[in-house]
Amino acid sequence: MKKQLSRAIAAVLMVLFSLSPAWATCGGGGGGGTGGVGGGGRNEGPAPTVYKVPWNIWDAKTAPQKGLVLYWFPATQVEVDKSSLRASRILTLYAAQCVTMRIADAKQPELQPIIGDSAVPVAVLASADGKPIQKVENTGGKLKVELVEKLVEGEMKQRETTLDTSLKDAKEKIKAGDNDGAIAMLKPVAEEKCLFPKKAKDAAKELKKLGVEEVGNIPAAPIFDRVQGARIEAVMRRGLIAEIAEKYVTAERLYKQAHLMDPADPTPLRYLGELYRHHTGEWDKARATFDMILNMPADAIARAVALHGLGKMTIHDGEFKKGLSLMERSVEEFPLALAYRNLAVYWNSEGDLKQGSAYTQKALALDPKDPYNLVFAAVFMAAAGRGEEALKIARENRNLLPASYNLAAIYAQTGNRRQALALLQRHFFQYERYQAVRAKEMMEARVDAVFDSLRQDSEFLALTSGADGKLQMPMKNMTGSSNRE
Repeated sequence: MKKQLSRAIAAVLMVLFSLSPAWATCGGGGGGGTGGVGGGGRNEGPAPTVYKVPWNIWDAKTAPQKGLVLYWFPATQVEVDKSSLRASRILTLYAAQCVTMRIADAKQPELQPIIGDSAVPVAVLASADGKPIQKVENTGGKLKVELVEKLVEGEMKQRETTLDTSLKDAKEKIKAGDNDGAIAMLKPVAEEKCLFPKKAKDAAKELKKLGVEEVGNIPAAPIFDRVQGARIEAVMRRGLIAEIAEKYVTAERLYKQAHLMDPADPTPLRYLGELYRHHTGEWDKARATFDMILNMPADAIARAVALHGLGKMTIHDGEFKKGLSLMERSVEEFPLALAYRNLAVYWNSEGDLKQGSAYTQKALALDPKDPYNLVFAAVFMAAAGRGEEALKIARENRNLLPASYNLAAIYAQTGNRRQALALLQRHFFQYERYQAVRAKEMMEARVDAVFDSLRQDSEFLALTSGADGKLQMPMKNMTGSSNRE
């Protein structure tokens, strides 16, 4: 069900990557911040989406071995693009608690026992071994997110009631002096710490009283109450609107507020970590925030953003292979165009054009119309001698402020010195707000191959005079694998 890369773009990519040297670009061409998946400042209207459900493509090789699976069998790609199922705090939280979200093709033979005789679109909640539990059929050809939420909530509450019964019965056995019988009943409840951390914690307390302490760490449970959840989401949305408006202090305050409202919800931390990494350059805070995500139950998007962010910062600090490994783990968790673009940067700077091309195509396949994907590809078009095609894309996206660095790269490679310098000036002193980030960006511009034509230019040297001088690149070609993305 993935978007298919258009033939025209695919053809261009094949040519440009076969002809271009190992040129480098500012990692990803814009699009960082805003939680790592928000498009780097593209407003989604007065109420931008904050909680994006980590729907991933079903693959038998990566089928979960435990918990539940929520299958979404859509009818068309248009449905996938526009469905209300894409945004839900409740589903996002359940995705962090062993309820795997999968988009699947109803024509897959091995999935026929799950979908049964239902007409697409349909949502099916099933056990990890593929046994269907409940379904939500479409209404007028559409699935409503509210009904799918209720489907999952209903099953979870029913299972929770069963655990409550086990806890009650175990306590009765303790009163009757049957400790062995109580332990036998409590252990299965304690083992449900992924789906039901609250009940598992209750069981662990009782087991501890009986001298059993082998349950291990049990995480806190997030808040599923709809009223409280709506308040948290409202605060998060205000934070995102502030970030899009470049009011970073306000955004930080609101993201922190949302985190305090529900410390077990990884989404506020995802936005906060990206704010520190991408906008304010407070990398110590970014690392600590991303580590918090990786050490708690978190949905695949939150984990992917955290791994990508840590990878980018690790590469900038000179640990290239470790940073690469973190970014590879990121796309294994969840495919982010941002991470694919930065992986393309890495491999092109290493001279591996085949891998660079593959990752660029993966980014474009996720969203062929995304301007950051297009600007990113245009930098390589310019390097391959397709200057007019690259300039056409650059002109069409000239007002895309977060992509200023890569737009400058296009103009620099096509001999438009004045435009390149103006865009770099815009990038450093209009888009950047914090000196800590600006200094890193200036250093990266100084070592980036796309600015070879400006290397000795006095105005370029003056423009980048604040470079921090810390970036040491051992790769075959210098790369501006920037923290901006």
